[in-house]
Amino acid sequence: MKSLIKKTAAVGLALSVTACANQQNTNKEIALGLLELGIVKFDRDYILQYTAPEYRQHNPVVADGRAGLLDFIDLLERQQTEITITPIRIIAENDLVMIHQQAQVNGAKVAIDLFKVKNNKVVEHWDVIQNEIIDTVSGRSMTGGSTEIKDLDKTAENKQRVSQLIDALFINGKQDAIDKYIAKNYIQHSPFVPEGREGLKQFINDLTNNNISFGYTKMHNIVAEGNFVFTQSEGVFDDQPIAFSDLWRLEDGMIVEHWDAVQTIPTEFAHDNGMF
Repeated sequence: MKSLIKKTAAVGLALSVTACANQQNTNKEIALGLLELGIVKFDRDYILQYTAPEYRQHNPVVADGRAGLLDFIDLLERQQTEITITPIRIIAENDLVMIHQQAQVNGAKVAIDLFKVKNNKVVEHWDVIQNEIIDTVSGRSMTGGSTEIKDLDKTAENKQRVSQLIDALFINGKQDAIDKYIAKNYIQHSPFVPEGREGLKQFINDLTNNNISFGYTKMHNIVAEGNFVFTQSEGVFDDQPIAFSDLWRLEDGMIVEHWDAVQTIPTEFAHDNGMF
């Protein structure tokens, strides 16, 4: 009898995990469709079907709600704005989906979008958009590198490691966290930071020596899937309020690769929601 109970519990857990994974894949498809069809193709029917009426917007220039998004689409179409996107990495956890992408809209951009999806409808959206920089300090592109999602059994562990790094280094300024959480062969895609673990130390020390303020004040969201972890934070750089979107890849409990997009937080918004 005990054996039967254990087997039944194991089957139930397996079905639950499978259902969760299937829903996360559905959420990815819905979020990606909102970009590729709703935004790029001006597909209003898709927006009406897959966004909630109370859709909450954090992009500074788009008004709140599904109506605000539709008005924005109308504006883009009137202005004959041409948009292309190339999704590079998509990860999902529970109801959150992150999409790391290259985009062409009034020039080359790198964007990181975050969507909340509930009951197969997008209910909230955040993004950070940065001009793509080709001549990076590390010599690496802002979006190149590994894309394979693996180590799904390590999702929680990797999420905790990145959360600890954000808290120790970027919020509390403890530089010894670099050696604790970041691998020696750390691959850097942030355009202004040198390659490797020592490059990150050099970047932070140079800022300090030149009295340039830098740090995170709060991490608002964290999303993990296997070896990838995304963090959404606010902070300051050179006395300017900044939205930081970071994507981290881990191997064997150490951070081995990093991408980001940053955007100055404006003083005026098309809504009252802020960027977070």
